[in-house]
Amino acid sequence: MSLTTPKEAALYVRVSTDKQDELSPDAQVRLGKEYCQKNGLHLYNEYIYQEHGISGRKADKRPQFLKMIADAKSQEHPFDVILVWKYSRFARNQEESIVYKSLLRRQCGVDVVSISEPLIEGPFGSLIERIIEWMDEYYSIRLSGEVVRGMTEKALQNGYQMTPPLGYEAVGKGRPFIINEDDFKIVAAIFDMYDNQRMEPTTIARKLNEVGYRTRRGNLFEKRVVTMVLKNPFYYGLVRWNGHEFIGTHETRLSKEQYESRIKYMDSIFKPIGQHAVSACRHWLSGIVKCPICGANLSYNPSKNCPFFQCYNYSKGRHKESVCISEKKLTKGVLDSVRNVLDSQEITYRYIPPISKEGDAAALYENELVRLDTRMERIRQAYENGIDTIEEYRENKTRLSDERAKLQAQLNKLQEKKLGDASSVQMLKKIHSVYEVLSDPDVPYEIKGQALRSVVEKIVYDKPNKKLLFYYYYK
Repeated sequence: MSLTTPKEAALYVRVSTDKQDELSPDAQVRLGKEYCQKNGLHLYNEYIYQEHGISGRKADKRPQFLKMIADAKSQEHPFDVILVWKYSRFARNQEESIVYKSLLRRQCGVDVVSISEPLIEGPFGSLIERIIEWMDEYYSIRLSGEVVRGMTEKALQNGYQMTPPLGYEAVGKGRPFIINEDDFKIVAAIFDMYDNQRMEPTTIARKLNEVGYRTRRGNLFEKRVVTMVLKNPFYYGLVRWNGHEFIGTHETRLSKEQYESRIKYMDSIFKPIGQHAVSACRHWLSGIVKCPICGANLSYNPSKNCPFFQCYNYSKGRHKESVCISEKKLTKGVLDSVRNVLDSQEITYRYIPPISKEGDAAALYENELVRLDTRMERIRQAYENGIDTIEEYRENKTRLSDERAKLQAQLNKLQEKKLGDASSVQMLKKIHSVYEVLSDPDVPYEIKGQALRSVVEKIVYDKPNKKLLFYYYYK
């Protein structure tokens, strides 16, 4: 490439880590400016892009690199050449290097030039450039492998090297993490709200955000983050890294017994497919009462005059029949139905066994039934949209119905249990406790919703017969 005519230049500076044997950012900037003076290039400070402590393996992890590419593609065309100390500073992924260099040259008319690796023009120069890129990528991959091997050896020697969980901070050189008291207050609050107050992770996240707590990265808490904290065995002492684990020597404020009790409780919670968590609902009956026509949830409408529940699909115009019931009638109907079960001492329920090979098989059958329901809906839509004929629709419907019947029969066989597995007496005791919670006007709606969901999978509102059909379960 000839640099005899004055051109505008940009300079890209990257240092992977402070420990690598490479030029400092200041040195790279200095050499870049000297190169521009010798070759008649203009370099403005606003077009010096710097990134510190960032790997060059992936472009999407380098914001300044992406900004430089965006500036090059802009209509202003602010520079004609991008200078780098070495081609390895531009990229250590040879595929990305080729893609971005081709984009810059063909679409933007911008060349990438190495200050310390001058190339001759022509095909031979391009070949040497590719060889340099291959060597850089090989070095990067080899270095990554050496780092992993070193970390593995440290893990085998019970060294601490993972990112510290919330509430802890690293002290370096593989030594045990220490507690950060300010952050651990958040961890302690999460433990208390879940273990003692039995709040759902979503509710916990909402309360943490309300009081101004944030994650280590400054983000809002969400269900996923809270669940990760609750399930992390590091808090009772177990250190895990890349398949290696050991009991660490860091300070802990949670016993193994407390942790195992929590995990047992989490595993015992049964969430039927399609049932919404009460913390995400506007009423404790939202997400559990279903439409008899389409199976969708009855959505709560907090109307000032008369709050009511209505089928979600009906409200969206997806079927003609209205399935509406006032909040007052539904609440009274639920309480009366539960009371009737306690008075009659008769209960029909589904037993859900602990997780086992049979339990895993049951889960597979249930997932397959859900997929069949989705396929059934698709063939119905295909018929309604004129894609399939009535004959094709009937044939497909019959085939899927037969598959469903077989799967349901196999699932029922797995779920058949003797009375000893979960006696009706135990089930009625649970329902009695739930009734006491539901009938107490001072109990918050989230507690009521959780209590009801602990024994009921769903409630179907049979509007033509003005009945509520309860599907109880015991786990």
